[in-house]
Amino acid sequence: MKRHSTIVKPGDYESALSVVGTEVTVLAAKNVTHGQEFTFQRGEKGMGPPPHSHEWDEAFFVLEGSVDFTCDGKRETCVPGTLVFVPGGTVHSFEYGPDGGQMLEVTGAGSNATQMFAAVDKEIPPGPPNIETITEVLSQNGVTLHL
Repeated sequence: MKRHSTIVKPGDYESALSVVGTEVTVLAAKNVTHGQEFTFQRGEKGMGPPPHSHEWDEAFFVLEGSVDFTCDGKRETCVPGTLVFVPGGTVHSFEYGPDGGQMLEVTGAGSNATQMFAAVDKEIPPGPPNIETITEVLSQNGVTLHL
């Protein structure tokens, strides 16, 4: 499939998805870019995904607030202007800081991230998730939890 330039303007994307305490706005999925996926993510203090891994690369750019990232067991607080690159297969997690945070996420080609976010939004109700249910939904979309 031939790739082409893409411009996404406000109003071109859908409302934010609710992904276990993180609001995820899909800016461009792989069906649009035929490669990377782009999302805007926002969360409140203490929210964020548990340790997990997947085969695609992922990069985050912190825009507001702070986000505590843990990659391969090393935790670091990231402030606006920080770029975090997570190679595919790396166990990682993050938690939004005291004032919450906002980030841009870019995934590598072959990502299932936006498909997984949509599945979680649809199948996991707000509140603390049932571990068995979320583990199954994530697994169906190429994500492994490391609890």
